[in-house]
Amino acid sequence: MTVKNVSNLAASVQARLQNHARATKRPFQELLQYYAMERFLYRLSTTPHRARFVLKGALMLHVWDAPLARATKDLDFLGRLDNALENLERVVHEVCTAEVEPDGMVFDRATVKTERIKEDADYEGVRVRFVGLLGKARVAMQIDVGFGDVVTPGAQDITYPALLDFPAPALSGYPRETVIAEKFQAMVYLRTLNSRMKDFYDVWLLARQFTFDGALLAKAIAATFANRETTIDVAPIAFTSEFTEQASTLAQWTAFRKKLPNTECPEGLAEVVAFLSEFLLPIARACESGASLEQRWPAGGPWTVGG
Repeated sequence: MTVKNVSNLAASVQARLQNHARATKRPFQELLQYYAMERFLYRLSTTPHRARFVLKGALMLHVWDAPLARATKDLDFLGRLDNALENLERVVHEVCTAEVEPDGMVFDRATVKTERIKEDADYEGVRVRFVGLLGKARVAMQIDVGFGDVVTPGAQDITYPALLDFPAPALSGYPRETVIAEKFQAMVYLRTLNSRMKDFYDVWLLARQFTFDGALLAKAIAATFANRETTIDVAPIAFTSEFTEQASTLAQWTAFRKKLPNTECPEGLAEVVAFLSEFLLPIARACESGASLEQRWPAGGPWTVGG
């Protein structure tokens, strides 16, 4: 395409995103961020690197069309490749410059920067930052890649929903069971030092919106805890008032909740944790005892025997 055509396409996309923002009552900047992430995912899906990344994190809530999904600015992946910084930089360079149907986005490979991350727990990953451009609109892009985790029952083929009428990304993503397993492991591991309010919200949301098979969820939780060398706790301190009522937690939850796109989430973290206890602790007890939990969790609970 000529420079003029690229500019016209970018302007057209911006106008359509503005219309979409007004129609959905969402901030334009949020939709711009989601559009940029979507188009990067599409580029990834057209390259051989597609097989080396499994999408996880908040974007999976959008794949599952989960109502009330929280907003995010990051792309989170499990990486199945060499975790050397120069290797991740090379891969992102190639994805940024992949030849695709014009969609108005340009990803500046010259801005790609990589660094080691080690946040909240002992699981090292790589963070990649770079800049996306839609015309003159700049979008700060961030990718977090983790390594070494197990995925139960296995990565799934997914189609990430496209905001406009451009081709949708088709790639691999986490199953809900492993999303929950990793977040529960973090709750147990971090104890009272946990600042990851999003984990409590995400598990609360998933347990309210989806059905789970007890045996499969127990298998995912057992595998994740074993892989991360964490003992399953049937009475985690994160599920007690010692955690939910401490001043730092109360402040963090209040600040997190203010950013949510809905008012259905309980005002107090204690109510969320009470619900998570009903959902997760029977699984924890089954894992600890080695028993099989042949029960089903309908959306919203509780655990029931049979279908």
